[in-house]
Amino acid sequence: MSVSTLIIDVTLWGSVLVLGFIAFRRGRVVLTSSLREGTMDFINIVPRIALGVLGSGYIAAVIPPEVITGWLGPDSGWLGVLTAVIAGAATPGGPVVGFSIGAVALKVGGGPPQVIAYVIAWALFAFQRLILWEIPFMPARFVWFRAAVSVPFPFLAAAIAMAIGKP
Repeated sequence: MSVSTLIIDVTLWGSVLVLGFIAFRRGRVVLTSSLREGTMDFINIVPRIALGVLGSGYIAAVIPPEVITGWLGPDSGWLGVLTAVIAGAATPGGPVVGFSIGAVALKVGGGPPQVIAYVIAWALFAFQRLILWEIPFMPARFVWFRAAVSVPFPFLAAAIAMAIGKP
């Protein structure tokens, strides 16, 4: 186990203990309701994670490595970054899907700047999330403005990765 993994584990479990202590101090009703809701959230999220991992694995198995290296490979340059941004915006699903597809693309030969652009584009403006989650809760004009303002960031991150030479 690396030191960074240990630090992350201690931080996560420490935050769980602190939040549990806070709920305990607020009373039995708060503690039991928070445990119930946390358990239900866990039960609801596990199938989504399993489907996301299996789905991204299926996508990785279906897409030939030549396609990924051709479109998103290290030699694809800025056209590959643009392709990655479009693919990231068009990828449906949560973090399990987006990050898994990015990891698979990196593993089979995708260029680090292109994969970074894909993941950042997915995180900033995945179309399905904008339409299904953000617009119902915020004014559409604001959501589209936020997405438009976010467009340069995947390109900027890819440029930094290209300049550094490593992600």
